[in-house]
Parts: sequence; structure tokens; C-alpha cells
Amino acid sequence: MTNSGKGQNDKPETASTGDYPQETPVETQGTQPGSEAEMNVQPVVIREDYRGSGKLEGKVALITGGDSGIGRAVAVHFAREGADVAILYLDEHQDAQDTVAMVEAEGRRAVAIAGDIGDVAFARQAVEQTVEQLGQLDILVNNAAEQHEQKSITNITPEQLERTFRTNIFGMFYLTQAAMPHLKEGSVIINTTSITAYKGSPELMDYASTKGAIVAFTRSLSQNLAEKKIRVNAVAPGPIWTPLIPATISEDKLASDWGETPLGRPGQPAEVAPAYVFLASDDSSYFSGQVLHPNGGTVVGG
Repeated sequence: MTNSGKGQNDKPETASTGDYPQETPVETQGTQPGSEAEMNVQPVVIREDYRGSGKLEGKVALITGGDSGIGRAVAVHFAREGADVAILYLDEHQDAQDTVAMVEAEGRRAVAIAGDIGDVAFARQAVEQTVEQLGQLDILVNNAAEQHEQKSITNITPEQLERTFRTNIFGMFYLTQAAMPHLKEGSVIINTTSITAYKGSPELMDYASTKGAIVAFTRSLSQNLAEKKIRVNAVAPGPIWTPLIPATISEDKLASDWGETPLGRPGQPAEVAPAYVFLASDDSSYFSGQVLHPNGGTVVGG
């Protein structure tokens, strides 16, 4: 099944909790990392009744993978809480423009920067551009990732292995290193890991391995930056309906077991983004080195 190219006017950007889709959609896209503008069944970005209360007033956030999916939802939630936002993305220009429009509709400034976070030069340039255009940097959200389904470890080529690690974990190091001169006491770093770091994934072995590395990176960095009073935490989502899913998960898997959770349905980005708001705000002032688990009820260790 392929997408039908639905656009911005068809997006159900908001929904009430009771209106979240109860079944896993079945659709695929041909290229990574996927386009939200072309999804038949649109993700829910923010709840209709979500009320901002100025938790991030005066802050500036940089969000990788902020053009769509969880990153888009985080950008919109941050904006509703008073933050200006820079989003980094690969080449999904329409998605990025849509996200910028959503942030600006919340009355905040938005900057969209295209490039590959696995390139250290781009990572440095993106941080400098963020600070130049928005004046400061207070919150870094390392969220961008890629994944490639393979049924056997022998099918994972050296090129795929390096590419997955370069995007998913090298990029986090590069962005964090570039951000450090601009972060100060009270700044926050939030990394996106995954339920696969705890459960494993038989067909996403390299991806799951990077997500395990992110957990260790988060815990180690939190200890390293404790003296600077910079907090570092992570979010480990379960199955969430984002463009990465139809772009990487096969149709037969989507139709069978993807999205099975104790709550009986896949999650929406709107259900994950408030965890990032919590970790970015003073509400989590005694949290560092921790991982939150919005995963539909699956109990995992750590």
C-alpha cells in the first residue's frame, strides 16, 4: 500500500484523548526518513485541551528531527509553553515548513535548518545558526534517528551499520559537543532512546543497539555535567505513529503485530511530547540521568 499524497489541509493536528486511532494504520512509503505530509493517516500533534502555562517562557530549544513525528509534537508543545524553537531536519522541506507554521501559530519564533547531523561540520554550523538567529540556546533535544528492517544480521551491510550509528548516536555527540559552549547552569539536554533498547528488536538490531548506546550516553553525560548544573535525561517511546514507521516497517508487519501494547493501540506524538515538556521545565528539577517510558503500558527495566 502506498500513500496518496495528502497534504497540510488534511492534518488532524489536534484531537481529544478519546479520539486517538485505536488500530494501527497500514501504509508504506518508499524512502527514509519519511514524510508526514504524505501520510494517509496523520499523526496527532497536540491534544485539543493542552493548555500551556509558560513553563518554558524565554527559552530557546534546538530539536533534531523536529520537522515531523515526535520532534514536531515537541516543537509545538514547547512553543505553546513559551519557547522559541530551531528544528533540524534532513531534506523533508514541506514537513519542516509545516512545523515552522505550527510554531509560529503559537506566537513563537521558529528556524528550520536542513542538513545531516551525522556530519560534524553541519552539527556545529546548526548550533551557531540557532544562537545567531534566536539569541541563545537553553534546551537541546537529540531526537533524530533512522532505522532499517533486516530479517538477518548477515543482511546488515557495513554501510547500513555505519549510517545508523552515525545518525542515531554520533549525531548526538556532535550536537552536544557543539552546544556545550552555549549551555549554562539550568540548561537541559533530552535524548530520544526507544523501548527497543530494553526489549531488543529481532529485525532492527543495529537501530536497537544505537538506542541502548543512547541510554548509556544519557546516564554518563548526566554525571559529567552535574557540576555544571546541566540536567540530562531521555525519553524511550514505545510504538508511536510517525513517518518513520511507514517509511521503514513492512506492510505485513504493520498489518500483524506492530503497535500491540497493553493499552491495545499505537501511541500518538501528542502523547509523548508532554514528557519532553516535563524534562525541559523546572518541574523535573531533581531529575537527571533518568529515562521516561511513554510506551502504552509495557513494563521494562530501568
